[in-house]
Amino acid sequence: MTNKQRAPAAERNAEPIEKVLARVLPASGLVLEIASGTGQHAVHMARAFPHVTWQPSDADPVARDSIAAWREEAGPANLLAPVALDVLEDPWPVAAADAVVCINMIHIAPWECALALLRGAGAILPAGGLLYLYGPFRFHGRFTADSNAAFDASLRSRDPAWGVRDLDDIEPAAAAAGLTLDDTVAMPANNHSLLFRRRSA
Repeated sequence: MTNKQRAPAAERNAEPIEKVLARVLPASGLVLEIASGTGQHAVHMARAFPHVTWQPSDADPVARDSIAAWREEAGPANLLAPVALDVLEDPWPVAAADAVVCINMIHIAPWECALALLRGAGAILPAGGLLYLYGPFRFHGRFTADSNAAFDASLRSRDPAWGVRDLDDIEPAAAAAGLTLDDTVAMPANNHSLLFRRRSA
């Protein structure tokens, strides 16, 4: 279908992400994916985890068209149609989820979007619910690789509001939203998975 888009990075990182999610996703329930992009991850993860319902979303109608095209061509029964979701909206159109997954978003969006993502996830997750973030990150002001520093410079040249985020900034913002950092997992290509859990009220 002409609407279907493909991202090489999504093909490369799907299996490493799946391996981490296999350890931490709930046994059942709804997983909300924020900024699903092309839809490749949504199809891959819904196939990999048939015990959950996978809800893709994106603020961009072009991305939603691509997600719908992937779903129509190859989507399993537990993959829902994409919904329009802008993290800056309050409230979100999805009122509750058992886990929230966001892959490669917060470095290509203003910091306000990262804050809104954390607040929104904190608002819809149950106690113990998972927020999974994937992408390049800084730790204590330092990049994990020279390539990430170059990537950060490239992002900021395109939009000064973009950039590789620092865990020292993310963690307190998450805490303010009721989320506690549970684990960090080093991933291929100098990326990391950040696992947050919703605290009990």
